[in-house]
Amino acid sequence: MKKIKYLGFVIIMMFLFSCTSNATETIEIKHTKDDITTTIRTAIKNAKTKDIKLVFEKGVYTFLTDYALGKYMYITNHGNGFKKIIFNFEDFNSVEIEGNGSEFIFRGQTQPFVFEGCQQITVKNITIDWDIPFSFQADVMAVNTEENFIDIKPYSKGFSWKLTKGHIEFPNINKFKFQHLGSTLSHNKVTKAVAYGAWDNLLKPSLVKELPNGNLRMYVHKMKHFPKVGSVLQSKGDKQNSRYAPAFLTRNSKNIIFDSVIIHHALGMGFLFERSEDIKIINSGVYIRKGSDRVMSIAADATHFANCKGDILIENCRLEGMYDDGTNVHGTYVEVDKIIDSKTIRVALKHKQQMGFQFADVTDEIWFIKQPNPQRKETNTVAKVTVINDYYTDLTFKTDIPSDLKIGDILENKTWNPNFTMRGNTIRDHRARNIIIKTPKKILIEDNDLSSMMSSIMLRGETFFWFESGNVEDVIIRNNRFVHCAYGGAEHAILKVSPRLGKTFDDSIMYDRNILFENNTIETFDNRIIWADRVDGLIVRNNIIKQTYTEKPQYPEASMFDLINCNNVQITNNTYEGNCDKVLKADKISEKTLKFNNNSGLNR
Repeated sequence: MKKIKYLGFVIIMMFLFSCTSNATETIEIKHTKDDITTTIRTAIKNAKTKDIKLVFEKGVYTFLTDYALGKYMYITNHGNGFKKIIFNFEDFNSVEIEGNGSEFIFRGQTQPFVFEGCQQITVKNITIDWDIPFSFQADVMAVNTEENFIDIKPYSKGFSWKLTKGHIEFPNINKFKFQHLGSTLSHNKVTKAVAYGAWDNLLKPSLVKELPNGNLRMYVHKMKHFPKVGSVLQSKGDKQNSRYAPAFLTRNSKNIIFDSVIIHHALGMGFLFERSEDIKIINSGVYIRKGSDRVMSIAADATHFANCKGDILIENCRLEGMYDDGTNVHGTYVEVDKIIDSKTIRVALKHKQQMGFQFADVTDEIWFIKQPNPQRKETNTVAKVTVINDYYTDLTFKTDIPSDLKIGDILENKTWNPNFTMRGNTIRDHRARNIIIKTPKKILIEDNDLSSMMSSIMLRGETFFWFESGNVEDVIIRNNRFVHCAYGGAEHAILKVSPRLGKTFDDSIMYDRNILFENNTIETFDNRIIWADRVDGLIVRNNIIKQTYTEKPQYPEASMFDLINCNNVQITNNTYEGNCDKVLKADKISEKTLKFNNNSGLNR
């Protein structure tokens, strides 16, 4: 009997110890008007458990970089380098941040949040912004294309810039300034959207001088596309420095929820995920603060997913004003640099903003893609990874690699691809595409309100330049509302499927497949609706297309449906209201299996 009692006592004590050791440590953060960076750094560093919850008393908090954590970081699609980090969470079982509606205001070059190797992450009810944005903004007062100058009236309130020796310097915070104005777009002053017909410009004036009325005259001899008088000119700096860091960097983590998180400004992307799984961004947003004069929110993509897996959901979010895509979902291609033996190859990361990116780990399955065929072929499992440096890695596989694999062929990680759902969002008034996506798993894009400068939805794997893999195999795009899309200067479409493969690949081989585009409403001033290249299996049905007259068509000779090297395309039961007579263009290959019937108002 004593032994039984003793055993019971031991079991109870083990249970209590287990509960205590796994209990979440809650840290209450009291409001202060002072810099709170040190408080946050200390709280995280001194956490007694691997389960932590930060609860903020509602208020406006200031974060300066003087005492921020300094760390060299590789960040995909950003500039690598030494970063100043405010919230640094590494190897936690769980992290929860409850903002209670607080605002976090940052200053200077800052990497606000880093989550690395965490098993569960929840961030709720916070808004983040910068007191001074990393941008230059001005009203266009006059344009002279013969003498190559633009007269501008810069914004001063809430912005930081100065004219020094004939050059505009900004933002001049913590001893940092951009090398030149750099990436520049013109905006509609009323709506703040990118202006109709606008083109990207890399602006580097040869001389800027102050005029008697206080305005500035910029001499821009290499500018191809001038802004219109009355528009707002917005610059975000040179390419080398304009992507310092995302607002939220999450990698090698899982079970992630961002709920009611608003980003008004960031020095790169909004939400960036690397090799993470099971992610939800709900009821959140990236957009300009109400009442602000700014026309740009953040400097790059609102959301970005590189080599993630599991289920990704973006739902009930508002994404506006960013200077790149609403979302970008992709894997990564690496190039075969050297074949070491029958099981080991050296691979190279090819884009400078991929340097240091972790392409694969032990047990990952890898696809081999051999020129000139861009389709996925054999698979093998990684047995060993040896990192040479930030460009090169040796991969050893469990079994022999393909005997015909050669230098210049590419590899894709099969394991790290997600199912992706985007539902109930508004994406508009920003640079680039609403959605650009490349994953072979299930893609569902439904019930969104979309308006785009470039193509609204782009499906594009790339075997050169960005080296973002890969082709899609299961896509449903339904019940969305496309209004005023592809209004920038370059030629785009509502849906553009356009692989960008190197010259060593055969551009007649099918790449993407199984795309359904149905029950969508489209209101557009220009012609292009679907522009598809190398697709096997495309269904376009039950869509309502209405021509609008808000703007003059920019590409009136383009066709609504343009098919190149496609197979098994059905365009049926669609309704068109308008006067476009350029309906269908299909090459001989696409015509062989094309079905075009039961469409109202659309004549071939």
